Amino acid sequence: MSRIGKKPIDLPSGVKAAMTDNVITVEGSKGKSTYNIPPRFKVEIKDNKIVVTRPSEEKQDKATHGLIRSLINNMAIGVSSGYMKELEITGVGFKAAVQGKALNIQLSYTHPINFNIPEGITIETPKPTNIVIKGIDKAKVGKAAAEIRDFYRPEPYKGKGIKYVGEHVRRKAGKAVTGSGGAG
Repeated sequence: MSRIGKKPIDLPSGVKAAMTDNVITVEGSKGKSTYNIPPRFKVEIKDNKIVVTRPSEEKQDKATHGLIRSLINNMAIGVSSGYMKELEITGVGFKAAVQGKALNIQLSYTHPINFNIPEGITIETPKPTNIVIKGIDKAKVGKAAAEIRDFYRPEPYKGKGIKYVGEHVRRKAGKAVTGSGGAG
């Protein structure tokens, strides 16, 4: 992972970064994000570039080096343009709507599911069958999308369920279509 860690991070225009103690703060038009850097690693901010240096050539330090660089880069992208995940609901009577600070989802269960929207995340439903999740933290957006998808994963026979936009659900033929000869 050291190849990733060696690359300097170019800050997008309108994004400012500051380092105090072992905490890096990245601020942009969408908001502000902070991350605690492990004390062994050094972070330098010069000319709209951030460089992360590791203390040694040990395998663990190389891996952590790449991780820290990726997390800071994700913060810079998040505060400038943000992150977005789109989900699509397929099924008769399946729908979603935002009600206050919760997402109300009606699936084939006997009760509606209420998903509490986490801090720093906004959820919109442009159509009752589409869910758009936005935020500046890539991990929070991805986690919220995965949790919503887990309420009813797409099933392979009819394709009903909640899936990511662009996700391909592998379909299976039902037993009536396979043409098994029956008992004989």
